Amino acid sequence: MKTRVIDGIEIEESSGNVYADLGMPDAEEMLVKCHLAMKIEEIIKSRRWTQQQAAEVLGMPQPKLSKMLRGQFRGISQAKMLECLNLLGRDVQIVVGPARRTRARAAGRLDVVFA
Repeated sequence: MKTRVIDGIEIEESSGNVYADLGMPDAEEMLVKCHLAMKIEEIIKSRRWTQQQAAEVLGMPQPKLSKMLRGQFRGISQAKMLECLNLLGRDVQIVVGPARRTRARAAGRLDVVFA
């Protein structure tokens, strides 16, 4: 990350992943879950559903849905979140391709793209 000083205040530029900036070991997974939760919330709001109505459709308790929509999704798997999107009528496509990095041992990236 880049650091610069403005008016005597040191400012550290974000990497684009707040979880990585905070030093969390599962930063990429958390960012993916964040994007999935935001999409689930967007769909629920567009349908003007209450959380209780949405929870019934998604087959989860309303308090668990509420936590997920507030960013507390550590106890919810990516698979469950993808299932939620399916239950909300969305197609989910997973594409596996070669890593973009040229180093042989570099880890691949995990991205979420909404069409």
